[in-house]
Parts: sequence; C-alpha cells; structure tokens
Amino acid sequence: MSEDRRSQFRGAGADRSTAEQVPDTPQTRAPAYRLAFNDTDFMCREDLRPVRLQLELLKPELILNERGILSTVVLFGGARIPEPSEKKGARTKTLADLSKYYDEAREFARLMTEKSLTAYGRDYVIATGGGPGVMEAGNRGAADAGGESIGLNIVLPHEQAPNEYVTPGLCFNFHYFAIRKMHFLMRARAVCVFPGGFGTLDETFEALTLIQTDRMKRVPFLLFGEEFWRRIINWEALAEAGTISDEDLELFQFVETAADAVRIIDEWDAEQEDC
Repeated sequence: MSEDRRSQFRGAGADRSTAEQVPDTPQTRAPAYRLAFNDTDFMCREDLRPVRLQLELLKPELILNERGILSTVVLFGGARIPEPSEKKGARTKTLADLSKYYDEAREFARLMTEKSLTAYGRDYVIATGGGPGVMEAGNRGAADAGGESIGLNIVLPHEQAPNEYVTPGLCFNFHYFAIRKMHFLMRARAVCVFPGGFGTLDETFEALTLIQTDRMKRVPFLLFGEEFWRRIINWEALAEAGTISDEDLELFQFVETAADAVRIIDEWDAEQEDC
C-alpha cells in the first residue's frame, strides 16, 4: 500500500478518534453532530440506498482483490439438503434421497480446491452462499483439501449464520440480493448447480439469462442430478414453444458425479487454451 493510501486511512481513523473524544454536551450528543460515515441512522436512510449498494459491491471486491483471487467455481444448491448421516431427519423422502448430493458437492469442492492450490489459491476458488446444505458441503470440501473458500451470506429470517467451513476472512454478508448475485458471477469460471428450491432456481435462471444474452462469458454450467432437473423443469418444452432457441439447451449440461464435473471443466479449459 502506498504512503498516500496509508495517510488516507490514518486520516479517516483520526477523524473518528477525534470525534469520539469531544466533550459531552447537548450539541455533541445531537445526531446532527455525528460524522456521516459513522452515523448508522443516517447511513440507513432510504435516501442513502445508492451509497449502501455501492459499499456492498465495493467491500467484497476490495478484499477479494487484496487476497489475489482471480476466479471462482460457484456452487448453488439447496440449504435443506442434509448430510447423508443426518438424512433420517429429513422432512421428506425426496430430501433424504437427495442427500447423496451433499457428498458429491463436498467431493467436487475438494477436487477443485486441490486444483486451485496448484495455482496458489488464486483460481478455481470455491464460492457458495455460505449457508447449510449444499453450501456447507462446498465449503467443507475446500477445507478438506486444506484450501480457502468464499461464503456470500445474506440477511434472511432463517439460515443467517455462516457455516463453520467458510474461510473467516472470505465470509461476507449482504443485504441486497442483486449485489450478492453480482459477486457470485463476476469471477465465475464455472457454475455448478445442485438440487434446490426457489433460491437455487432464481440463481440458476439469472445466470443462464446472463450467458444467453452475452452479458456474461460462457462457462461450464453443470446441473447435478438429471432426474431432479428434468422432473421439475421441462427444458425441451421451452424450446418447442419457441420461448428459447434450441441452441439455448446447449448452455448447460447434466452431471451426476464430482468426477464427471471436474473432467468437463478440465476439458473446457483445455479447449480454451487451444483457441
């Protein structure tokens, strides 16, 4: 960091420190007297939403840049999918059966993190939503390999706490879904989607739309569990109806195992290098 940057940070810190040491008077206790950046009530005003959006985009971006992270492998999937050892407590038989994808997500993340470590942990860094279920499995697999992983949590009525396997220094919390989605995809080198609910479907279709419309570079887009995905979405019907083109069905492919997913990503990367 340059001396000028250090001076800027020292200046901001000094302003705050000085403001905290002022005499206690009716004037200094008034909300109007607080430094703007240190005034939570002011920062949370509706008028300040554009500033909060900017800050929420900027904070993770600066930290990821400082950590030298160049690319990620994104894992989407259900928060309710249990670890196989806990599947007896699943709410439905289907959820219990889907527990096998917890292990696949964990193994996939482990294999990709081993690949990441050969690049000094800068590329292929696992990124999840930071919560339970498939997200936990992804962060856990990265930890199994001795690597770091990203957790992009969001404030929700449920499932707010980050899972214990997210790297603490790469664990972020968001208020705005839109900014969180941007961070999922800004560095994505591959997107892997496991069975899930509304949130997983939302993330899946948003990412596919960005690729379809050339707003995002095409990357390997892998849907784990063909039976699940074909049961809940009639992909071909969309093409037959003309609401998507036949070529759009080629934007993604189905996989069943971690090994298959890693192989596809490796082959994709090899093809890109040959171009």
